[in-house]
Amino acid sequence: MSAPSPGYSITVRVQAPAAIDTTGILAAAVAEAGGSLTALDVAESRADSLVVDVTCNAADADHADRITDRIAAVPGVTVRKVSDRTFLLHLGGKLEVVPKVPLKHRDDLSRAYTPGVARVCLAIAENPEDARRLTIKRNTVAVVTDGSAVLGLGNIGPAAALPVMEGKAALFKQFAGVDAWPVCLDTQDSDEIVAIVKALAPVYGGVNLEDISAPRCFEIEARLREELDIPVFHDDQHGTAIVVLAALTNALRVVDKRLEDVRIVVSGVGAAGHAIIRLLDAQGARDIVGCDRHGALDPNAQHSDEFRGWIARHTNPSGVQGTLKEVLRGADVFVGVSGPGLLDGDDIATMAVRSVVFALANPDPEVDPVAASRHAGVVATGRSDYANQINNVLAFPGFFRGLLDAGVSDITSEMMIAAAKAIADCVHPDELNASYIVPSVFDAEVAPAVAAAVRHAAGFHGHPSDPSAAAR
Repeated sequence: MSAPSPGYSITVRVQAPAAIDTTGILAAAVAEAGGSLTALDVAESRADSLVVDVTCNAADADHADRITDRIAAVPGVTVRKVSDRTFLLHLGGKLEVVPKVPLKHRDDLSRAYTPGVARVCLAIAENPEDARRLTIKRNTVAVVTDGSAVLGLGNIGPAAALPVMEGKAALFKQFAGVDAWPVCLDTQDSDEIVAIVKALAPVYGGVNLEDISAPRCFEIEARLREELDIPVFHDDQHGTAIVVLAALTNALRVVDKRLEDVRIVVSGVGAAGHAIIRLLDAQGARDIVGCDRHGALDPNAQHSDEFRGWIARHTNPSGVQGTLKEVLRGADVFVGVSGPGLLDGDDIATMAVRSVVFALANPDPEVDPVAASRHAGVVATGRSDYANQINNVLAFPGFFRGLLDAGVSDITSEMMIAAAKAIADCVHPDELNASYIVPSVFDAEVAPAVAAAVRHAAGFHGHPSDPSAAAR
């Protein structure tokens, strides 16, 4: 069972006898069920009874039920209500629109709306570029999905994908001051998605594609980049690749190896795997082996899409063949963006000494991190309850902040490499160790550093806080 996590936090409201040891007995019940107690609050008190809110973290939904059952089994205790704190956080959604200007009297209304707004509209009609200066466009990103490849949940559709897109938009605002909005499309037809996003584009300064299944995501991104004059970024591909490169940069520093010398095995050749391989290749990695569920890609086989074919043709210089377990032997680095439980500790033991293991399948990684750590020099996952979380929030807020500040539409490998270097360098030399290869997602240095790196790579030298500069 996984460790208890705030993602499965519950509050159990109980009625219990008013005894001196009541709260201690309730705390012991949570511990006996394997929960992690975070709060015990007396909500009501009477002469003979108490109403107590027992808040704790569980490992999963079934574990939360077991904890509740254990509390209910305490003599004299009645469970009144169980609240899932994650669902409570999502009630009513996670976003709202707040005006930036006062609307307190008639003068305000005359300038913000009619009649004054008409002059601003006409100015934009005469010079469309003024939309960046005079509207939300310069600081607004559309978070676009069709719900076909959401997290580890698969094809759940646009409505079920909305909580993830709301969360993405909240992270944009929290970490980089970017106003983002979910755009969940009820179609999985690539032509329709491209047409809809093109029609929406005048409102936005950028497009973040999210959770669109491969290989359609490649085509949609390529077409939108070609046809729009604003940046289009597929975070599942490029955000993941940026953070993986940043983490690997520091992991190799820890194990004292060089990127150009190591053999890297990548499990998963979909959107994330393809982007990771392309970016590592651009940064100078010379020996990468891409694996699908059958093992190393065969360069001579007919592949289902051009992107998988590119990996087969441009990687695996030694021509190794076999299953993932077989090609992993002797490798220096494992990067997993595939599925759970593909490897065990014995497989990691076959890797080179001081190996690096990034098991990023979420929520269940390709190999148990504890088992991997018995043999590898550095281990990272996509989870927040282990050291070294590879989290895209380290990249995409600051990356878009830099793009919007610079007012550019093209996204280059140089920008992504610069962003990865900025993230890696936020871990100062005196902080770097096997359990700390990427900065905390709450490190206030990260987003500004990434934004500055992107602006510099884009050739922008204006001041980002100057509205006229940001609008250029």
